[in-house]
Amino acid sequence: MSVSTTLEPPWYSILGEDEIPSPSLLFHRQRIEKNLAEMIRIAGGPERLRPHLKTHKITGLIQRQIELGIGRFKAATLAECSMAAHAGAGDILLAYPLVGPSIRDWAELVQTFPATRFSCLADDSGALTALSAAAVARKLQLEVLIDLDVGFRRTGIAPGHDAEHLYSDLVSLPGLIPGGLHAYDGHITDQNLDDRTIRCDEAFVPVSTLRDTLISRGWRVPRLVVGGSPTFAIHARRDSVELSPGTTVLWDAGYAQKFPDLPFLPAAVLLTRVVSKPSPQRLCLDLGHKAVASEMPQPRVEFLNLAGANPVMHSEEHLVVECPDAHRWKVGDAVYALPRHVCPTVALHEQVHVVDQGEVRERWTVTARSRFWRPA
Repeated sequence: MSVSTTLEPPWYSILGEDEIPSPSLLFHRQRIEKNLAEMIRIAGGPERLRPHLKTHKITGLIQRQIELGIGRFKAATLAECSMAAHAGAGDILLAYPLVGPSIRDWAELVQTFPATRFSCLADDSGALTALSAAAVARKLQLEVLIDLDVGFRRTGIAPGHDAEHLYSDLVSLPGLIPGGLHAYDGHITDQNLDDRTIRCDEAFVPVSTLRDTLISRGWRVPRLVVGGSPTFAIHARRDSVELSPGTTVLWDAGYAQKFPDLPFLPAAVLLTRVVSKPSPQRLCLDLGHKAVASEMPQPRVEFLNLAGANPVMHSEEHLVVECPDAHRWKVGDAVYALPRHVCPTVALHEQVHVVDQGEVRERWTVTARSRFWRPA
């Protein structure tokens, strides 16, 4: 009896590789489906999820989540909100401060999609006053959540007396509907799950206390939106909270390395090629700053088929690496890599190639790359 020695191709490789231009971003559908299933399993049901759109900015992924029963979403820009409304999302939270003309644009967007329930955040009394004025001017009712700072020190107001006073303003201002509380704990990134859990629980206590205080004063606190991807599974154990992971849909090399306890698979792969061999130990790839997120220190990618590569130079259109077997590579050879940070990487690409069973079957436009909800 003969024994087959045929090896399965690596999960990231694709048929028709020669037809795909580089640099390109590939989405592997089966891995995305696995990630979505894990999100729903951890949450205990799709109704508890409010996934963040900023990771992918793509209509097709919103529609797929709606098919799976996920009806609520979180966004960072007006463009993402508009995209989600066009895709059929019934409930969208804009988790970013509204200032300047964006307040006027927000009211216009809400008015344009009356079938969608919109809400936004505020952490400042002046912002609430401006939102109230915009609502009254357009005869709207705008739902607002108070954004809480639980330690990240980026946006939000600390849960406590000042937050209680701000919620009182929200309750009293015309045109505004109290929507509850939002708490993002992006500073809690401990690799050890026990440490991460302790810090997450500690940060949540004042949030829960504030909610109870507001309710005791007779005010409605309809929702409590909490967490991101690293603390998603921890918050999932709590009752009566909405969970808003984002990166879990696509995952990336950075989170895969830092959070091995989370069961998600990297689903977004960069296809790049060797464009030059400047020395016997060096390869130059067409994977510059304009194709992969570059806010992180090197390495900004994890190479899947280029062992031992060490980045030595990165510019707008080039990534130069040194590797021990550079001599084996030819100009034009394809290299596959996982982005360290997938969210800003996706935003650099106009389209992504969707891989199904090892073959590119369709292309999705990254619709919400723009920050503006109406094209100029």
